[in-house]
Amino acid sequence: MPMAAQDIEDMIRTAIPDAEVEIRDLAGDGDHYAAKVVSPSFAGMSRVRQHQLVYKALGGRMGGELHALQLETAVPNGESK
Repeated sequence: MPMAAQDIEDMIRTAIPDAEVEIRDLAGDGDHYAAKVVSPSFAGMSRVRQHQLVYKALGGRMGGELHALQLETAVPNGESK
């Protein structure tokens, strides 16, 4: 069963409370999303580490309920890593 965009956003916000989260359904099928996550807690972290934190927040749902997630992470000053 596909995940709702709001569920994805809620899970990320629960794990990373200071994050600004934007979720877009890329295909309109509830399976392919893009997420932009901006958080001060990402400061000093590599992009890989930032993405690991977001995937951890999703609790193993990648590849199952959530088929594909195009992920962009950044710190609040607008600098993507």
